[in-house]
Amino acid sequence: MIRGAFALAIVPLIAACVMIPTPDRAPTSAAAPLALVGGRVQPDPQSAALEDGVVLIDDGVITAVGSRSRLSVPAGARMLDCGGATVLAGFWNSHVHFTEPAFRSAESAPPATLVAALRTMLTSRGVVHAVDTGSFLRDTLALRMRIEAGEIPGPSILTAGSSLAPAGGSPYYVLPARIPEAGSASEAAAIVERELDAGVDVVKLFTGSWARPDAIVVMPVDVVRAAVAVAHRRGKLVIAHPSNSAGARAAIEGGVDILAHTFPSELDGRSWDRSLPPLMHERGMALIPTLKLFAYELAKTNLPPAVVERVIGNAREQVSMFSALGGQVLFGTDVGYMTEYDPTDEYVALRGAGLSYPAILAALTTAPAARFAVAARTGRLAPGMAADVVVVDGRPEDDIRALARVHYTVRNGRIIYERAP
Repeated sequence: MIRGAFALAIVPLIAACVMIPTPDRAPTSAAAPLALVGGRVQPDPQSAALEDGVVLIDDGVITAVGSRSRLSVPAGARMLDCGGATVLAGFWNSHVHFTEPAFRSAESAPPATLVAALRTMLTSRGVVHAVDTGSFLRDTLALRMRIEAGEIPGPSILTAGSSLAPAGGSPYYVLPARIPEAGSASEAAAIVERELDAGVDVVKLFTGSWARPDAIVVMPVDVVRAAVAVAHRRGKLVIAHPSNSAGARAAIEGGVDILAHTFPSELDGRSWDRSLPPLMHERGMALIPTLKLFAYELAKTNLPPAVVERVIGNAREQVSMFSALGGQVLFGTDVGYMTEYDPTDEYVALRGAGLSYPAILAALTTAPAARFAVAARTGRLAPGMAADVVVVDGRPEDDIRALARVHYTVRNGRIIYERAP
């Protein structure tokens, strides 16, 4: 049985066919024409890159994708030299938090403060779409409003608001704040209705929650089902924080759409439940691995290296098994809780779990676009698609770290990040 420091070290590890609000609403004014020229253009994860390619953008929409020998740059377009770089669809981070001090009082915060925080956390990482899996709803909605009004360059945001925990299971590490708790199916349904009325886009459940450093409270399956039923009736996806195998099973049996983390540890030292990844796949669930998070948390402890490696290895094994079955993986880092913003280690960890470069690129682009019901508009580089683009230095198929070397981030035809010379 492993308790105490081991439990503390891993504490914060925090598809239904449904419709949600589109995460790529264009800002109010039209964007100037852009031409991304000379890069290796990869339209989608399964397509080969076009050498010496061109992507033409007008009024926030991609108008042409092809080779420079066949496409002419329109007069008046701003030309971005992408030589030596790879041009990809804009990235999603499907697990972020807007809870850092810079985002507090977002309605009145100076624009420069918000721009700098977004740049550090997301836009300089190529992120065009962000899924907030738990925040102060008023601040996040205000941040989104200012982005969509064109005042602040930033990603589209979907938010889960304050989330829902089982009775007695509000996570101890958010104290003195507490999140809503439900002790019965009827309470869960009422809380989810209230959260949706307040403006959340997705529902987040702590199906397994660290109520204390040495105790996980698991949400009863009937409570999970009640919350999921309300969310699905209102066209929303449900994300679950599982914490352990029991929490993951409650999410699976309760009909949750997405697991927010892997679940690599058990307080009693037992092995994790290997029957769960196949069940997740059978039920059409998605998984956000957050592999870097485990190393980030365990580095704060003095646990024996063998224990650290076991936890990290279990997480890696879960991702590998789920992906090998054909399960849908979504890229997410838990940034905002995690203050190491560079996603490089997550890319490296996913490769270490056996995901190919196309699979990692899909987790960043086409998979979340499909899961969040916007694949008709974003996630690929093709005429008629939203001009959501990231330009990275080098060849990520040869070195996965290149995905973190972002030169430009473009959302709806606007440059929301440009690396300084």
